[in-house]
Amino acid sequence: MVKIAIDAMGGDHGPEVSLEGAARALERHPDIEYLIYGQEAACRPVMDKYPRLRAKSEFRHCDVAIRMDEKPSQALRRGRYTSSMWKAIEAVKLKEADAAVSAGNTGALMAMSKFCLRTMANVERPAIAGIWPTRRGESIVLDIGATIGADSQQLLDFSLMGGAMARALFEVKRPTVGLLNVGVEEVKGQEEVKEAGRLLREAGLDTIEYYGFVEGDDIGKGTVDVVVTEGFTGNIALKAAEGTARQIADYLRESIERSWMARIGYILAKSAFDRVREKMDPRKVNGGVFLGLNGIVIKSHGGTDGEGYAAAIKVGYDMVRNGLFEKIEADLKKYHTLIVPPSDVEEEPATGTI
Repeated sequence: MVKIAIDAMGGDHGPEVSLEGAARALERHPDIEYLIYGQEAACRPVMDKYPRLRAKSEFRHCDVAIRMDEKPSQALRRGRYTSSMWKAIEAVKLKEADAAVSAGNTGALMAMSKFCLRTMANVERPAIAGIWPTRRGESIVLDIGATIGADSQQLLDFSLMGGAMARALFEVKRPTVGLLNVGVEEVKGQEEVKEAGRLLREAGLDTIEYYGFVEGDDIGKGTVDVVVTEGFTGNIALKAAEGTARQIADYLRESIERSWMARIGYILAKSAFDRVREKMDPRKVNGGVFLGLNGIVIKSHGGTDGEGYAAAIKVGYDMVRNGLFEKIEADLKKYHTLIVPPSDVEEEPATGTI
């Protein structure tokens, strides 16, 4: 069984969406069990709509729900130890759940996750990794908004963590990794990015294959399995792609409604339009993974529906089933052992008194 902790109060729509998503995910993956955290008056009526969900869940009441507009520091002060968001994360820390899923405030979720779970050994900053639809299938992009800025060592850590996620999710033995840059030439870009490229070339890692620099259009092409950047650039790229997808959908809708001939053409080509809509549906790739923490936390889009929330739960389910945490831990340990090999000389025991 895979046990998943749900922050039922998170997101723009609260329990109506999170619990519908949990019920949908359970239909597809019967080996899921849930710990559901939320306000009882809001959650119980929704759970009663889904008898199977109710039978496979343990509900735990929480008085506090974190608002979507709360600052991370305010959310920590008000909701630490008592909120549905904190309790879902804490369940992972206490080994009561294998992963936590929330559609709540991103800043608050990251702050609470870092405070409760702490970062893994040798990881200075966590990252949010997203699944990106491409011409070749799917790629992983990180960081898409956890932290602003990153030095060369942090970009290398992101590369290792993203590579481990690709192995867990795509079952690729040695995923290709590219650093997002303003050009593919080695002389271009910020010093941190160029230095990260040098470190990756010289590291001799057997868990990932360093491809080199990639540009923005390479993300959609699927040039590499993992695209690595810092959170400011990654978040802008994500929001730009989402906005472009909506813009194209609006253009198509306006064109179809412009004349009777266009509507007839749409009917004749409906199956093709449906395939495009399926590929561009953001719900299918909903769920950002917080990497670099001592536990698995999944961030669902706050405005998604039940289908999108079910997709976020599936990401957590897949990460648990494929040993994401163990893969990241092993990859980081292997790299840091290479650059700082253990001493062969045994230390003399301390003597004397203080």
